[in-house]
Amino acid sequence: MNPGNSALLFLVSAPSGAGKTTLCSGLLAADPRLSRVITCTTRPPRAGETDGVDYHFLTPAEFERQVADGAFLEHAEVYANRYGTRRRDVVGRLRSGGDVLLTVDVQGVASIRAAAASDPELASALVTVFVTPATRRELEERLRGRAADSDEVIRRRLAAADGEVAAAAGFDYLIVSGTREEDFSRARAILDAERCRTRRVRLDFDGEAAR
Repeated sequence: MNPGNSALLFLVSAPSGAGKTTLCSGLLAADPRLSRVITCTTRPPRAGETDGVDYHFLTPAEFERQVADGAFLEHAEVYANRYGTRRRDVVGRLRSGGDVLLTVDVQGVASIRAAAASDPELASALVTVFVTPATRRELEERLRGRAADSDEVIRRRLAAADGEVAAAAGFDYLIVSGTREEDFSRARAILDAERCRTRRVRLDFDGEAAR
């Protein structure tokens, strides 16, 4: 990959309950040029999960060694387990010309943005998108509608959302979440627009788009 490469690193972040998992699953299913990167975790595999397919399952010691080696673009601890996205996995995909979709929290986006500030390859590829309902009340209704969390968990998620939404101003795009179809349409429009940026479209000698 070089600074003129056309591949995208498409980062999607959202508060819990905003629908980012459904949105990203839809994008991956609909767009063959878009793929996910397998992340690393220290949590044990769940029934039916396969190492190298669902996650790269690492021991805590292995994970810590990779942190010390600077292997991760971003990493975080969630409920006593660690998760991270390796730089080599992202860059390798981008260098092959494939667009990469990552769902990460706002701290992860900040870490990747900081890495891109000193890396023209990443900076050329990076696109950040934040997804959220228009109001806190709507987000709470969605969380309660899932019937998956206790009141205490919902309160924690809403408290976290306050800080996450405050960080949205630093993203390239903001999708005010509506229906699933509306969110999908807006995300696809962002992908299409970014792929049409002049720095990402290569023309051959006859003026035909090479991609």
